[in-house]
Amino acid sequence: MSPKIAKLENLIGCKFQNLKLLERAVTHRSWAYENLPGASDENVRAAENESMEFVGDSVVGLVIAEQLFMSNPNSSEGDLTLMKHHLVSTATLARIAEGLGLGEFICVGRGEEKTGGRKKQALLANTLEAVIAAVFLDSGYVAARVFVGRIFADELKRATPKNSIDYKTMLQELLQSEKHPAPSYNVVKTEGPPHDRKFSVEAIWKSGKTLGTGNSIKSAEMMAAAEALNILRSEMANTSKRAAKN
Repeated sequence: MSPKIAKLENLIGCKFQNLKLLERAVTHRSWAYENLPGASDENVRAAENESMEFVGDSVVGLVIAEQLFMSNPNSSEGDLTLMKHHLVSTATLARIAEGLGLGEFICVGRGEEKTGGRKKQALLANTLEAVIAAVFLDSGYVAARVFVGRIFADELKRATPKNSIDYKTMLQELLQSEKHPAPSYNVVKTEGPPHDRKFSVEAIWKSGKTLGTGNSIKSAEMMAAAEALNILRSEMANTSKRAAKN
């Protein structure tokens, strides 16, 4: 067992029977391609964490849905859905991953390292999902439920329909405030069997577009809108800084 993985095991507070699951959970495909001898697509898939993200996404969705239902028994389906979208969003997952210091443990390739991959929201969120999958695959649903409940505790306490941001509405309002047309959304890919669909949706506005993924078209739209907001706010902040200098 490497000292780094032992440190991560202690950090997340979960004792693993099979530490290879945790090692794989923090291995990005860029690292696998660069470091596996004679790396084939099959070898890379067996070493990197994308398929674990798939499992973790389902586990965290189930745990959060259960927690919200138990703590908000009188809430409508719409309110529960809004809170769930917020809690399992890339932004929330990345924030929790940052709080855990997970970026330090991610194995990324040289190119990804140079572009700040350890701090990218999507990469952090995906890695956290893979770590959740590792806990589930190693110790079962009860252990995963306890782990997710612990790391999401603060977010769950703050979760209310009012505090659960509707990113689509916010994006539309921001664009309208800048005298731009409302964004449009386009489903670009649908994957998986009927009972376990994964949707990829583009949010398109005057100056750009972003991609979001989710288990429903609505959640994918929310993620695309959230990413668009991040980009537009950053652009506006940079414009304000330049204007202030002049």
